[in-house]
Amino acid sequence: MMEHDRDTVEDQAPHHDDHAAHGGHDHGGHGDHAAQFRDRFWLSLILSIPVVFFSPMFADLLGYDRPSFTGADWIAPVLGTVVFAYGGRPFLTGGWSELRTRQPGMMLLISMAITVAFIASWTTTLEVGGFDLDFWWELVLLIDIMLLGHWLEMRALGAASGALDALAALLPDAAERIVDGQPVETSIGDLSVGDVVLVRSGARVPADGAVVDGRAHLDESMITGESATVRRGVGDRVVAGTVATDSAIRVEIAAVGEETALAGIRRLVADAQASSSRAQALADRAAALLFYFASIAAVITFVAWMALGEADDAVTRTVTVLVIACPHALGLAIPLVIALSTERAAAAGVLVKDRLALERMRTVDVVLFDKTGTLTKGAHQVTDVAVSSAAGLTRDEVVSTAAAVEADSEHPLARAIVAAAGTRGRHRVEAFESRSGRGVSALVDGVQVAVGGPAMLRETEALVPDDVSDATRTWVDRGAAVLYVLRAGSVIGAFALEDAVREESRQAVEALHAHGVKVAMITGDAHQVAGSVARQLGIDEVFAEVLPEDKDAKVAELQNRGLKVAMVGDGVNDAPALARAEVGIAIGAGTDVAIESAGVVLASNDPRAVLSVIDLSKASYRKMVQNLAWATGYNLFSVPLAAGVLASVGFVLSPAAGAILMSLSTVVVALNAQLLRRVDLRPVALASP
Repeated sequence: MMEHDRDTVEDQAPHHDDHAAHGGHDHGGHGDHAAQFRDRFWLSLILSIPVVFFSPMFADLLGYDRPSFTGADWIAPVLGTVVFAYGGRPFLTGGWSELRTRQPGMMLLISMAITVAFIASWTTTLEVGGFDLDFWWELVLLIDIMLLGHWLEMRALGAASGALDALAALLPDAAERIVDGQPVETSIGDLSVGDVVLVRSGARVPADGAVVDGRAHLDESMITGESATVRRGVGDRVVAGTVATDSAIRVEIAAVGEETALAGIRRLVADAQASSSRAQALADRAAALLFYFASIAAVITFVAWMALGEADDAVTRTVTVLVIACPHALGLAIPLVIALSTERAAAAGVLVKDRLALERMRTVDVVLFDKTGTLTKGAHQVTDVAVSSAAGLTRDEVVSTAAAVEADSEHPLARAIVAAAGTRGRHRVEAFESRSGRGVSALVDGVQVAVGGPAMLRETEALVPDDVSDATRTWVDRGAAVLYVLRAGSVIGAFALEDAVREESRQAVEALHAHGVKVAMITGDAHQVAGSVARQLGIDEVFAEVLPEDKDAKVAELQNRGLKVAMVGDGVNDAPALARAEVGIAIGAGTDVAIESAGVVLASNDPRAVLSVIDLSKASYRKMVQNLAWATGYNLFSVPLAAGVLASVGFVLSPAAGAILMSLSTVVVALNAQLLRRVDLRPVALASP
């Protein structure tokens, strides 16, 4: 393996506890909650079919005769009671929690309606009080619709806590500790500071430490986000979770357990998830207002009819108001939009894991991009070539000569030069030699050729021709890595190697600016490297030379200025920042931890997809507001009619008519949500707003 001048090249180059407060269900979106509502929905739906069929009110509406046999009249009450107790249980417990915490929302509104319908229906079934309040079919359908809505909602939510499991998965289950010179398999938990472990090729480092024997290229992408492997030898520090890619090394353990860098990142992720805002769902806020509206309307209705001396009408009207006020459409308004928006997003390569992240995306003020692998390609490529006029060679000849030397090397910079040469030129190569920290050399067609960085020049005391020096000075100023080509001891040319900027990044930045959104960039690279990329893309603000553990703090810094931040990243070191931001967006090609920490995941590494998230957020929010307006508007219209405000002119909304209006309202909400399918999220449309 060759080793260029590494120093020179590198320098240049919440599960939350607000269950009751927020509608009685957990917005963390854990899979067990989705399964709970799914199972309850299907069983309740099956039991509801005979309840609806044997309901006198439903039979009267459709004009058919119910089958008559012994016990037929008890089918609806018995099965309706089972649906109430089983299917309605989440709403009853959630409503009680909201009542205890004095934070009324959707759950309390639903539980109040189904309880009133349940009691009223039994009084009618048992012929107590002489009331005609048979709501069995309405009761079971209400529960079915609400279970369906909550199931859709839970299925659409993300599970942010999975990030911690993904971090833990980066560590191997066992290590090979050196005992009396021989490797002995040992549990990770049994390792102590000072132990020496063997890390074989392809294995993960079990704990933080330093290399005491051997040399290997380590894949540190899960920690740094950088795709290029890093050469580590005796005395170099290594981090738990990184992978030795090409050879074995021995590592002396310096930190274990909670003292490792990986454990520190875990704590940052947990802290950031716990501190991120937990905005109450839009439907819950509407439900809270509707709860007060329905309660006040019911009291007024009862008092008014009692004042008129109509006790029977007072009870009938009050119960009808409370049942009709329960928002069938409101219960589906948000979940349907969520389900359709996540489906549309998935078709466009955007995975929405957190409903609230999608909601917040429309309000973002600044998008903070991690540089490497997001705005750039994450791998060096030759961006310029300088050829000495004194060499008497063409550009192609210099490139093919250098590539011939580098052909036997696996170093990322070597691969970049070989890729730049393509199929140009064929040379006879002999006596290949790699010199750590300096470069490589070989006999090319019988002539000594070497490729390396500034350290090689210092060692050989080779002079750089003025025309090559003028070019490389410009490269260094913009942060490019520089490799020189020597032929027979003389410099014949030089290469500029840079992490190339994606063309899609330029389009993404332009489109974000057109949307009125600022763009910032964060990177561990030197200021000149970051500045060069920022100038090419027109980025508004740059955070350079940022240590992995400090990315989270930079997000907090932007937030402290009053900005709402969307963070886009792809490495473990990005995970705390992704969790801290109002919206965390992970590149799908990134690590599992980054993906789990984010609310939104992009299947591709095309930064323009961020625009699709913004467009989808705005479109879905519009549909939510429209559906809520329709759902609440229905209640504002139907509740007064159910209360009997037009009784003086002979019009009173019957429970049956109210039920029909309620069903029509639900259909309108469902059809309106379907219009989200028209939102165009194709990447080709993202270059302009």
